[in-house]
Amino acid sequence: MTTQTTAPDAADVPAAAAPKGLIGLSEPVARTLATAGGVVSILSTFMSWTWTSEFPGDLTVYGYPGGLQILVLIGGLLTTLFCLASYGVKGLGWLTPAGADAAIKFAALATFATAWYTVIAISDELGGVVNLDPGGYVVAAGSLAALVGALALPFQQPEPDPIDPEDGSWDQFKHRAGHRWETVKAAFSGGSARPVPKLPDYLEILIIVAVLAIGLTVFTYGIGTQYDELFIGFLITAGLGFAAVNKAGLISQASQITARHKNITTCGAFIAAAMFPFTQTDDQYATLGVYILIFATVALGLNIVVGLAGLLDLGYVAFLGVGAYAAALVSGSPSSPFHVHWPFWAAALVGAAASLTFGVLIGAPTLRLRGDYLAIVTLGFGEIFRITANNLDGTSGPDITNGSNGISSIPNLNILGFDFGAQHTILGFTIGRFANYFFLMLIITAIVVLVFRRSGDSRIGRAWVAIREDETAALAMGINGFRVKLIAFAVGASLAGLAGTVQAHVTYTVTPEQYLFAGPIPPNSAFLLAAVVLGGMGTISGPLIGASLLFLIPNKLQFLGDYQLFAFGVALILLMRFRPEGMIPNRRRQLEFHEDAEAPTVLSKAGA
Repeated sequence: MTTQTTAPDAADVPAAAAPKGLIGLSEPVARTLATAGGVVSILSTFMSWTWTSEFPGDLTVYGYPGGLQILVLIGGLLTTLFCLASYGVKGLGWLTPAGADAAIKFAALATFATAWYTVIAISDELGGVVNLDPGGYVVAAGSLAALVGALALPFQQPEPDPIDPEDGSWDQFKHRAGHRWETVKAAFSGGSARPVPKLPDYLEILIIVAVLAIGLTVFTYGIGTQYDELFIGFLITAGLGFAAVNKAGLISQASQITARHKNITTCGAFIAAAMFPFTQTDDQYATLGVYILIFATVALGLNIVVGLAGLLDLGYVAFLGVGAYAAALVSGSPSSPFHVHWPFWAAALVGAAASLTFGVLIGAPTLRLRGDYLAIVTLGFGEIFRITANNLDGTSGPDITNGSNGISSIPNLNILGFDFGAQHTILGFTIGRFANYFFLMLIITAIVVLVFRRSGDSRIGRAWVAIREDETAALAMGINGFRVKLIAFAVGASLAGLAGTVQAHVTYTVTPEQYLFAGPIPPNSAFLLAAVVLGGMGTISGPLIGASLLFLIPNKLQFLGDYQLFAFGVALILLMRFRPEGMIPNRRRQLEFHEDAEAPTVLSKAGA
């Protein structure tokens, strides 16, 4: 493995021309300082950080990291490994296919931020720095040294184009075209223009399994954090650690491998998700899991409307409510005026059909509008649905929805003798009520993913993308814009209604207050739209990941009280500032938000 160089050699380049970092240290000293700081941070996690176990996580044990120490250990390992890879250590070159320096900066920042947050939290909660043991001082100094060394590493400037812009010869044109295409490939691959060499299939499948296992571990750890300080540290480490891995080029490498095995990756992702309830000792966190799946499934349905067809729908949560109310009315609730108890498959069809019908009825007179006008109309529909459901109480209107009290006491599902409200033992694991609904919702999610994927790759899916990019041009090419948009509206509404049928049984009660435009807890229209935009419009995994984060983070930040939404809003602003294309963007949107990349003349499957 050859040594990775990050700056010109000092003997060949004048000192004034050598790239500099934020701190005036030479590159060898900076790299050594960052490496030593990472190693010291690792060693400090095996020391005691405080003398009392009153601080959550019991950081008093020598030789055994616990609580926030584990997160600092992970950050220190990333920093050290990236530093060693930058030295050209044999066997570590694969860690930094896009270069090590930027990855070192983010990894060192993750270590520093988590370590100093812990030290400050200990001092604040226990009454001063006197409550720190030697390990607390060591981790503070080590993480600070790693950050100083990382910031002193030189910044890489783009190499200037050696071609004379006034030269119009054919050779110079070919050189420019090749240079620009390399830039485009770099933008597609997250900073590395080098494609991943084709490995044997079994090795690539093992890499996919490893990636999915890491994803399941991170999600399980985040959802299972038992105290507030640990969750904040998890957010710091996970966010900056993801940025470090992305800057190193590992995310790009994994994306290219998974793209070559889409079916295996999709099946593996659902198998990994199905393993989640077996990682829990009780039903506490399976509750969050099933709600996350409901929220994510509805967000994926909205992605058809917003991400593929480009229709801004601000009242989409109403379709979730229509499906939930329709299923609740025919599922045996004593509050239902119909007094019928249909099987789940029939209730699910009723919920999906009711939402589809409302989607067509609302879309038919309004989809001839565009842009802001369409958004205002859909927002009005969402509010009309909520107010109507609140008034159908037998006093202001017919007695159908029981007004603000809603449809209550919805019985648990019983499918083929399997009672979803009872505990079951599977492979020696006890599966509770919410875990049962988690598996059912996972099947619903798989159906929605299949519909989205098949629709996006079909002729109608390409018509949606054409309407989204330029409706006038699409109409000129013979696409029936109204019909295409109405199909998108109807499909998205029916998928939301399908998820609503499960939500009605999970929550036992369906009330109008569950379907607001905006509120502190999702699902609501504002959070659904944010999940699609932040996750990545037009993709499958983007809204699923975005919805998971947007549901999990507010639930875990409830200890902030009145400052919860403020902190959440700041996090969204930062994400949009530094990654406006979303967490999992498609290739076209990635080019739109990066000015240094020039798009090729033709983009195949631009909506992929």
